[in-house]
Amino acid sequence: MSTARLYYITKTLLSYGLDELIPKHKVPWFAKMARGSLFWLRNQHKDKSPGLRLRLALQQLGPVWIKFGQMLSTRRDLLPHDIALELAFLQDQVAPFEGELAQKIIEKALEINDISERFSEFSQTPLASASIAQVHTATLIEANGNEQDVVIKVIRPNINQQINADLALMEKLAKVLAKVHNESKRLRPVEVVNEYKKTLLDELDLMREGANGIQLKRNFEGSDSLYIPTVYSDYSRHNILVMERIYGIPVSDTEALLAQNTNMKLLAERGVEVFFTQVFRDSFFHADMHPGNIFVSREHPEDPKYIGIDCGIVGTLNKEDKRYLAENFIAFFNRDYRQVAQLHVDSGWVPRDTNIEEFEFAIRTVCEPIFNKPLAEISFGHVLVNLFNTARRFNMQVQPQLVLLQKTLLYVEGLGRQLYPQLDLWKTAKPFLEDWVKQQVGPLSVLKQMYANLPFWAEKMPELPDLIYQNLKQGVPHVQQPMPVASHKPVVLGLFASAALIVSTLLYLQHDLIAAGIAASAAIAGFIAAWRSA
Repeated sequence: MSTARLYYITKTLLSYGLDELIPKHKVPWFAKMARGSLFWLRNQHKDKSPGLRLRLALQQLGPVWIKFGQMLSTRRDLLPHDIALELAFLQDQVAPFEGELAQKIIEKALEINDISERFSEFSQTPLASASIAQVHTATLIEANGNEQDVVIKVIRPNINQQINADLALMEKLAKVLAKVHNESKRLRPVEVVNEYKKTLLDELDLMREGANGIQLKRNFEGSDSLYIPTVYSDYSRHNILVMERIYGIPVSDTEALLAQNTNMKLLAERGVEVFFTQVFRDSFFHADMHPGNIFVSREHPEDPKYIGIDCGIVGTLNKEDKRYLAENFIAFFNRDYRQVAQLHVDSGWVPRDTNIEEFEFAIRTVCEPIFNKPLAEISFGHVLVNLFNTARRFNMQVQPQLVLLQKTLLYVEGLGRQLYPQLDLWKTAKPFLEDWVKQQVGPLSVLKQMYANLPFWAEKMPELPDLIYQNLKQGVPHVQQPMPVASHKPVVLGLFASAALIVSTLLYLQHDLIAAGIAASAAIAGFIAAWRSA
């Protein structure tokens, strides 16, 4: 980072009095000396609230800091409510760079002499402009001669240097905060900045965004709820992305949606269903679902369909995260606060020595007044905020792997309420989650897992006798007196029963029910015999 940039950032932060947000007794002596040496940089906005000062400072610092503030605005567990609310007003609006320069970037990326070699039309006036990239409309000439209306997303020139420099400073500030702040263990500032860094750097690689779009499109192929535009990978590079142009209505344009008689209730409910389908069915979800990235198809307003763009930020969850979330949501729906408290402990969100009874009582105290309202009036985001504030008292740690999920859920709920204020998020989501949990723990889930392992079992079945023989041979001790054969009987019978059970499952999946029943009977008999001879 250049000295001039570092001074500019320092000047901006101090001129908005952001150093005053840190308690004086938490500031080390050397930091106080450094602040005193910059005596000419005083707080020039004392009449403004702390949240407003922070927002204005981030806007002045530019794209990296604006996006960081936007992320923090969704982390109500990290910030006081008034500051988080102010950061939610951050606008990611940046003046576009020259269209002629964008054209040259495209030509260089595609290794062509003139834009007309690949595009019969190209508009140098950008359709949209943001902090990382801007978008131009064009008409693509495909290899077969067909023409398609497309948009071309172009990364801003020379932005990588500024982003890397600002991220380096953020990392240093996070390390300092971790040392001086008494809540650093819970807030985990270094982990939060690292998560933001990864997300931002991923956004700079448009090939990654294209791959995300292709995956989401495949997941919702033929869906009545969500459409993802086609990505033209052959004409995309790391700094440009070519994709199908869509002509939907911005989801924030409620008047236009009502004018075409859109079924707003169904549209709002489908937004919730799309979110939970992405999270629990696919473990791959669009994590930047703010209104600017969501449109509604103009076709069939009585049966509305979403159109999702800008797949640069996606989230993934492992099996344990999904299971925990589903069980936690259902416990909330059923007002089972004991289960909510226990799940927080089991998942490691709060220390294992936490008093469950006290934690349960604290959660009940926060949630019961909320649940006295009609379900349709309850904000799930508000419930989460209150829960996190309560869990602070029990040393709850921030979970970076769920940052995107929490942000996306708040987006989805806010979007649904905007479209249909009477939206009952609980009623829409509860059946979906209950069905998912049943599928994960029921007999059908066991059969699916066995079916998935069928090729492996079929390959290893011929080796089973040799494996049994080798296991028995290794288990015989090298002593003069041979061990009685009877001592191996439970092992042999157990292995036989296990093999018979596997064979039974394979036969069942091949729809040979009679043979499967015989093998299953042999397996049961083998287990009983092994148990009796043990």
